[in-house]
Amino acid sequence: MTDRSGLPVSVPVRTCVGCRRRDSWSALLRVVAVREEPDNAMNGVVVLVPDPRHRLPGRGAWLHPSTTCFEQAVRRKAFTRALRLQAGPDVSRVADHLETAGRTSMTTPITTDHDRPTEGGSDADEHSMSTQQ
Repeated sequence: MTDRSGLPVSVPVRTCVGCRRRDSWSALLRVVAVREEPDNAMNGVVVLVPDPRHRLPGRGAWLHPSTTCFEQAVRRKAFTRALRLQAGPDVSRVADHLETAGRTSMTTPITTDHDRPTEGGSDADEHSMSTQQ
């Protein structure tokens, strides 16, 4: 990728905690550990939360949005290491997110801007966009 002057632009690269391959940050799912405190208890359960917009605060772990990378990360206890946690977190929310993302990507047709009909100018209504009539 280059900028307007032709110089190369660096793209942020992250490592998947499941397969350990490096990829662009836009191709990976960020996962953040959140402590859920039931009834004001100090020792709450740590839950992994998917962060598809890459905006949640805190340390994040990066994962390819595939079940194989997720299963490898759980098997290797990579989330515990990457997020510097004391105990193994609850990974059910990430599993649910990957499952629903997999279902919607298989059932939702991919549409591009070229597929959508556009109406503008004299096609939008009976009056043209010109002020002179």
